[in-house]
Amino acid sequence: HAPDRRLDRLLTSRLTGFPVMLLLLGLVFYLTIQGANAPSRLLSRWLTALEEPLRGLLAGAPWWVQGAVVDGIYRTVAWVVAVMLPPMAIFFPLFTLLEDAGYLPRVPFCMDRCFRAAGACGRQSLTMAMGFGCNAAGVTGCRIIDSPRERLIAILTNNFIPCNGRFPTMITCISLFFAAGSGLCRSVSSALLLLGLILLGVFVTFAVSRLLSHTILRGVPSSFTLELPPYRKPQFGKVLVRSLLDRTIFVLGRACLAAAPAGAVIWCFTNCHIGGGSIFAHCAALLDTPAQFIGLDGVILLGFLLGFPANEIVLPIICMGYTAGNALAEITDLSRIHEILTANGWTAATALCMLLFLLFHFPCSTTLLTIHKETGSWKWTLAAWGIPTAVGILLCGVVHWAAVLLAYICKIL
Repeated sequence: HAPDRRLDRLLTSRLTGFPVMLLLLGLVFYLTIQGANAPSRLLSRWLTALEEPLRGLLAGAPWWVQGAVVDGIYRTVAWVVAVMLPPMAIFFPLFTLLEDAGYLPRVPFCMDRCFRAAGACGRQSLTMAMGFGCNAAGVTGCRIIDSPRERLIAILTNNFIPCNGRFPTMITCISLFFAAGSGLCRSVSSALLLLGLILLGVFVTFAVSRLLSHTILRGVPSSFTLELPPYRKPQFGKVLVRSLLDRTIFVLGRACLAAAPAGAVIWCFTNCHIGGGSIFAHCAALLDTPAQFIGLDGVILLGFLLGFPANEIVLPIICMGYTAGNALAEITDLSRIHEILTANGWTAATALCMLLFLLFHFPCSTTLLTIHKETGSWKWTLAAWGIPTAVGILLCGVVHWAAVLLAYICKIL
């Protein structure tokens, strides 16, 4: 049809294809981030209000049972639901609408040249885009890649794309330490810095894909025939049902199953004491030396380890560790968070290392379980854990020691 051909000239040409793609994906991210703020706060208040009735139901149980169940398991699961559900309920329907309208199949067509240069497949671009909503969903989406070798490359590199669970912490760190100006200027500068981090993740995805395709996953990039479907009006009802049930609820359910035992572990770490200090404090002290080597500290590193079930709880764990709290607590005042972090030695270099390690670190437990299910191999699951972690350690180490060297030079001069 003539209208389809005119649209394809706009959406798939070398001149306009990439700008339109970035604009549409940027719009999806903006609507997701902005639209999820108010529902997340409202859902958090509702779930927090249920803590006391739940505690009342356990009135006859020992204090440690009440603490582990209410302050540990329930509060952690509630935090994950409040942070994950609204953005996923916005992102996945928007993503599915683009798919149903016939646009998403055009994205691999635009990106195939870039991925072929990296020894991968253009369809990996779709799995990367799904990773912005949830890396576990992105890994599952790798089934659309026919070549087993290229599918494995896409699975191993999907975690370089930040999921919506990492966005709140990234935005907080950027706003507190790097955003310039105030009002609209501050929002624009924060958005540009966040876009820069995302583009860094995309660049590293290409670099690692190329490295894998020339080493342990060596092979010739496959060619694929892509039949572009006609553009059509999306079926909104079907899209909502499919995206909410098949993607949002499925991913959220897996995340909650992983977060529940993590909440109990976090509560035990902060409430069980050995030799005058909590297990949390002892572990943080033990991790402090290796963490300092890459510009972080023991509390930050322990926050990432305990936040393994869900990236959403990493910053709350860090703040809890710094304030010597005994349970996760929501801190909505950015100035209070800045005060806590700077009082514990955070500088712009620390915040930058935090952002880099947040972008490049091991996948969450839900994603790793999905990787094992898709690959059927603990070897590749371990590789998916180790590759992004190694990249994060390397980049954080470079930034930290460059900052140390620069400070030393400035001191001499």
